[in-house]
Amino acid sequence: MDDVEIPEYFICPISLQIMRDPVTAITGITYDRESIENWLFKGSNTCPVTKQPLPNDSELTPNHTLRRLIQSWCTENASNGVVRIPTPKAPLTKSHVVKLVKELWVPQSQLKTLRRLELLAMENARNRRYLAEAGAVKSMFSFLEACFNKQQTVGLEEALSILYHIRVNPTSETRLQLIESDEIMETFTWILRCKLNDHSSIKSHALLVLKVMVKTASSHQLERLKPGFFSSVVGVLREGISHQGINAALQILLDTCPWGRNRMSMIEAGAIHEIIEIELGMPEKRTTELILGILFHLCSCADGRSQFLSHCGAIAVVSSRILRISIAADDRAVLILALISKHCGTCAVVLQEMMGVRAISKLCMVLQADCAHYLKEKAKDILRSHYDFWKNSPCFTSSSLSRIQLI
Repeated sequence: MDDVEIPEYFICPISLQIMRDPVTAITGITYDRESIENWLFKGSNTCPVTKQPLPNDSELTPNHTLRRLIQSWCTENASNGVVRIPTPKAPLTKSHVVKLVKELWVPQSQLKTLRRLELLAMENARNRRYLAEAGAVKSMFSFLEACFNKQQTVGLEEALSILYHIRVNPTSETRLQLIESDEIMETFTWILRCKLNDHSSIKSHALLVLKVMVKTASSHQLERLKPGFFSSVVGVLREGISHQGINAALQILLDTCPWGRNRMSMIEAGAIHEIIEIELGMPEKRTTELILGILFHLCSCADGRSQFLSHCGAIAVVSSRILRISIAADDRAVLILALISKHCGTCAVVLQEMMGVRAISKLCMVLQADCAHYLKEKAKDILRSHYDFWKNSPCFTSSSLSRIQLI
């Protein structure tokens, strides 16, 4: 196969692979159906080749002549290891999807219909667009609310998978109406607490959907979230879920942190302990940035600082991330240490621990590193405020830093 020269016009401009189902866009360029549909589904509205406008709902005309040429060429080169591409089945029609969505409310075939819809959502971008246009998102939310009211878990996995795969535009009118419903938030709180067999997959999908809902929710609704909502999110972090699910849960906590009532609910749910434990596992960069962002918000109140300091590894893990992860992580980590030293600076045990876990060394390194000016000033403020306690620290004597240099 590697030695066979493939005609250039058999290659999809997007995937750079032989086209299996060539279709021609209104711009006159031919692409493989799956590639161009994915391109459009992700929000691109221009032709990848010509850069001309290409609406998401524009017609894609099957290029049967080119497909037959490709199949004929594959047959002729079979001896060279080329596999003949099959004739693609007729694409799903919008009317068929609409009919399926309506069948969701037929009790006898409800689970069967959900599984068919899930397969369609997983298959390709065109199906997902049709499902969105047919009102599948609203139907799935209504189904989940019905499950919550009946306290039944059958069908939860499929419905959440459909919502996850569709990934409807979060600014759509339908989604906004659903987000403003208190019952949908209570429904997701219940889902996250449910004892389920495949809990990791189901709850990861639930958190990924919930993340988009929180991003789109109004300030009025976010400040009215109940303590149970936060205890359920923290509870899932405690249980252990997929990496994608963990980041979704952390993003939810970070996006709801600006309201004091929410911060207290997170603290009472034990969020600080759980996310420090995750950070001690050396997660990826984005996870660390989310964790440090949450810790900064929670350490802005006394109860949060108290819970932070009650964890024996808290100061150490935050200090160790300085100058190792990213500019955003440096910002949050230094500001967390600033909050701790400012409000707990009269406690010798805390100041001693900061010196023992090399937090002071890291702050001295910030002064000498290529960091933003405001960050250097913040590190200098911390060191200056407790200079008398830390002046005998090796980082001061070895770097020749003095009180004068900190002024």
